[in-house]
Parts: sequence; structure tokens; C-alpha cells
Amino acid sequence: MNNKFPFRLYLVISEKNCIYFPIEEVVKQAIIGGVDVIQLREKNMETPTFIKHAKQIKAITTHYGIPLIINDNLAVANAINSFGIHVGQHDKSPAFIKNQNTNLTVGYSIEHKQQLLDTENIKHTDYIAASPVFSTPTKTNTITEWGYHGIEYIKTISDKPLVGIGSMNKQTAYNTIKAGADCLAIVSAICASKNPQKAALEIRNEIEKAL
Repeated sequence: MNNKFPFRLYLVISEKNCIYFPIEEVVKQAIIGGVDVIQLREKNMETPTFIKHAKQIKAITTHYGIPLIINDNLAVANAINSFGIHVGQHDKSPAFIKNQNTNLTVGYSIEHKQQLLDTENIKHTDYIAASPVFSTPTKTNTITEWGYHGIEYIKTISDKPLVGIGSMNKQTAYNTIKAGADCLAIVSAICASKNPQKAALEIRNEIEKAL
């Protein structure tokens, strides 16, 4: 267990991904079901609106003692004093963010092997995400589908906490953790579920079985 990023079940959520319930209800149900860290991802939301939205979600996560990570938007992360920020290859770099705000936990999506050798950014990263483990409709610009062998490979290169994302659900959870992932990031399997609490609980159980 990594002290900087000790989490196992990571919800990545946006309003558009929540099919059956409002986002606030999905957040509550997911936490009760076993989610222990949440990323709010609103790529197309203007910053002032995003800040207001993030404050509403943070009120819920704070109530339950769950850390909130903001996707990509440093202004929002700073405005709400979030636990962290998650960035991809086309966002502000981890090195840039750490130079601006050393208190934020920084997550970094890795899309192919060469990016693991980018030591400047990797050293400023608190956890990395293999994106995607398996192709998914929520990620339309897939470069590498890592698969289980990709997870194993990343763990031979980096000792950073590793999050698997991309078609993570109760069917893929056990083997992804067994391959070496420390944490699973879930989108549709919880957000689009008719029972987000049950969905989270079932995935959490698979994670715990694999540890």
C-alpha cells in the first residue's frame, strides 16, 4: 500500500456519464458501495461553472471523508482546494503543476511505453494511469490498449502507484489487480448502472479478492 496514493477503487465521473441518477446521487451511492477516491471530469464545462459544480461535489466527498481529484483544470483544483489533479498527455504537464502547486496530488495518464521514459514528468507524478487497459467508448483516441500484459510491463518500469482505467468492471477487476494494478478507475460500470452502490460493492469485492 502506497502512503501517497493508498486507494483501491477510483470513480471517474461527469454529468453526462450519469444515466439513471443525478451526479450527486451517484457519488453518494458509489462511496457507500466502496469507492475511496473520486475524479470529477468535466472537459467541456467553463471554469466558473466547473468551480461551482466542483464545490457541490466536494461538499459530498468531504462529508464522507473521500478525496476529490479534478481532471485537467488547475484553476478549479486550486479554487476548491482539491486533493489532486489528473492530467493526460495533452494537458498541463505534471512538472508544470508541481511548480505551481506542490500540495496537489498529481495523476498522469500513460498511453504508450515511451511516455514511461519521460523522467521529468514521471518524477513529478504521484500516481500513473494505464489508459486504457482495454478499449472503451469513453476514450475515443486510444493509442495503446495495454491489456493485462501491459499492466505487468508498467510495473517492471515504474514503482509509482498504478491505476488501471478502460473497461474496468467486475469482470475485469480481479485480473487487472492480479496483473499489478494498485487501483481501478471506473466510469460506466458505476455511472451508468441502475444500482451504483451495488456496482461499486461488486467491483470492490473483486479487488479485495485479488489482493
